[in-house]
Amino acid sequence: MATATIPGISTLGVTFSVGYETTSGAKPTSFEILPRCNDIAEITLETETIDASALEDMTSRYIAGRADTGGTWDVTFNLTNETIPILQEMLETSNEKLATNLRTWFQISSPYLTDSFFVVGQPGTKIPLPAIAQNELLTGAISIAIDEYIGTDTKVEPTAGE
Repeated sequence: MATATIPGISTLGVTFSVGYETTSGAKPTSFEILPRCNDIAEITLETETIDASALEDMTSRYIAGRADTGGTWDVTFNLTNETIPILQEMLETSNEKLATNLRTWFQISSPYLTDSFFVVGQPGTKIPLPAIAQNELLTGAISIAIDEYIGTDTKVEPTAGE
């Protein structure tokens, strides 16, 4: 077994970007960074189980079923007068594309990884009301329905928004 020479990498410099299909089912060729992303929830793949027990089994036996993502995924952003319109545009564009059978892809890129993580999803239609407390950063979580978890694939160099 090979040994790892690098003990780990930092999340500093990670970017969260969005791209829209131009051909149904094909990964977009361009992604735009959604700025001031504060937190990206993990997507766990929990293996469902299928009961494979028979009458002669005195203890239940199982086989692996499909992996379950949990269905939703939250991505948190700093809410400012600059970020809210960018996020609202993403929500609107995503829903416009969906009406024409084109999906929205999200890319999570680290400067320390060769590939990126990709998720195809459907965000909502409005900016959510954030929790507000004393002496806190104003953030809001966009909840995304997971259409398809792609996993790692070739990174598409994202561009900064205009």
